[in-house]
Amino acid sequence: MKPPVLALKNVRLADGPRMLFDGVDLALEPRSRAALVGRNRAGKSTLMRILAGLTEADDGERAVTPGTRVAYVLQEPLIEGETLLDHATAGGAAPHEAAAALESFGLDPAKTATGLSGGETRRVALARALAEDPDVLLLDEPTNHLDILAIETLEGAIAASRASVLIVSHDRAFLERVTQRCFWLENRKVRKLDRGFAAFDAWVEQLTAAEADEARRLDKALERETHWLARGVTGRRARNEGRRRRLMEMRATKADRLRDTRGSMSMGVASAGTSGQRVVEVKGLSKKFGDRVILEDFSTRILRGDRIAVVGPNGAGKTTLVKLLLGDLPADSGQVVLGTNLEVAYIDQARADLKDDMLLKDALAPLGGDQIMVRGAPKHVAAYAKEFLFTDAQIRQPVRSLSGGERNRLLLARALAQPANLMVLDEPTNDLDMETLDLLEEMLSDYEGTLILVSHDRDFVDRLATSTIGLNGRGQVVETPGGWLDFLSQNPGFFGVSPAKAPGGRRGQAAQRPSSSPVAAVAAPAKAAKLSYKEQRRLEELNGLIADLPGKIAVLETQLADPGLYGRDPAAFDRFGQALAAAREKLEAAEMEWLELEERREALEAGR
Repeated sequence: MKPPVLALKNVRLADGPRMLFDGVDLALEPRSRAALVGRNRAGKSTLMRILAGLTEADDGERAVTPGTRVAYVLQEPLIEGETLLDHATAGGAAPHEAAAALESFGLDPAKTATGLSGGETRRVALARALAEDPDVLLLDEPTNHLDILAIETLEGAIAASRASVLIVSHDRAFLERVTQRCFWLENRKVRKLDRGFAAFDAWVEQLTAAEADEARRLDKALERETHWLARGVTGRRARNEGRRRRLMEMRATKADRLRDTRGSMSMGVASAGTSGQRVVEVKGLSKKFGDRVILEDFSTRILRGDRIAVVGPNGAGKTTLVKLLLGDLPADSGQVVLGTNLEVAYIDQARADLKDDMLLKDALAPLGGDQIMVRGAPKHVAAYAKEFLFTDAQIRQPVRSLSGGERNRLLLARALAQPANLMVLDEPTNDLDMETLDLLEEMLSDYEGTLILVSHDRDFVDRLATSTIGLNGRGQVVETPGGWLDFLSQNPGFFGVSPAKAPGGRRGQAAQRPSSSPVAAVAAPAKAAKLSYKEQRRLEELNGLIADLPGKIAVLETQLADPGLYGRDPAAFDRFGQALAAAREKLEAAEMEWLELEERREALEAGR
């Protein structure tokens, strides 16, 4: 293995009374591609700043190979200069390289640097870093506010770059396509996995299980030794003092474990009652601003329980479409008919309702007091805030003190407190850690209402969407059943041509499509032509269940139809009733799973 170009050794750093890092080791070898993963407030951004040389640790060593050039894209970059080119060349990049990098991200180098959108700001910062041709590239949430096409441009640039890259990101699809290694920041230390992010979840699960076993063994040993101590050591003091010290060490170990035990979020949403079967009916909808056409002659129908994803480039009109669907923005022509009994929860990407000087407590309880109604029941505001991992100290702190991920959690907490049967989420995944994302995904999967989701997170869309609406920014709007990958397969070329040139680079290498890069090839196996052996076996099992369960249900129904059963044997009546309900539920689940597998089998055989 080659020596690292940048490394941290035994780094320690305290954040007030809280120890943030306690013996962190991390090394980046030449041309490595690594993910840095951890919870919000674990210290990922701070660790990146230490690596970049912008923050000094309390103790430990930062080692960098002489002559190594480090480029760092912050989570919230600041763009300076009169034009985008001025900013892109401020770090020493050649003007022609900087201009090429900006253009690869769809930016005009001569454009003024003021009044940029979040996506434009991110693209400018990335273009500058890549144009500087660094030896080490540090990227903190680089896909935030980027549309999917810009993310793919970045993937190609990373594949073409000769730099060592360390990435903090919540975007699973992005990390799976570009990384070869993972660093996990947990409990003030960093652990390393010498595989790409696709293997991260399974690895963490194994580690967590092993640590749980170790914790159980420690608890048993502590219980045994505590019992021994209670019997006294007076007569054997000298001989047993070592054993007593070991007991004290075990107690200290358990105290550390309890201190490091992470809180868990409690996320849920209650239905506000069933909406009408038809949630939104759209016919011939058109909208433009000046000469710019957003959509033209678009029609759709959203039914109760649908999960609609809205995708497309930044500025294509995704948020505009959502506002049209909700009746918050008038259309130029066409008709929007909203269904009955709609209760809407809306989280916007701008977080406009959060004011910097607003206290967290007041954001959750805007009417004052210490109580908040959570899905129809009163709850103390501090207790509810803790369900979203906010501490007692944060309750009375202003919103400006919160990180981006914490602000997003606060918006989620507010939205989920109110019963809703139509939930609209505009870029909900920005700044969230992966654990929170997984919990949000689980909650939305179980949500009984209707979901409209605007997102650039391909994995998130693929896991949740039953239908995807794509806007290409040229007035065209297409709806396709399924998620992002389904949309791409059924609408090739809808979003235009991907960039062919990598931003920056020593030799101006052409940016490969992420799927053709060596990194991506490891993370993204070739598409199967048929169901896997496990899936085929499961399909056979489901066929058997679907054939057998109706007979069992009929027998149970006959037994329950006996008018004298309850009088003779109330326990049997209850038992048969529970068995009937379970059998019906099992049959419904089997039929749904069979349908999904059968559709997948047909699609694979058709070559889709």
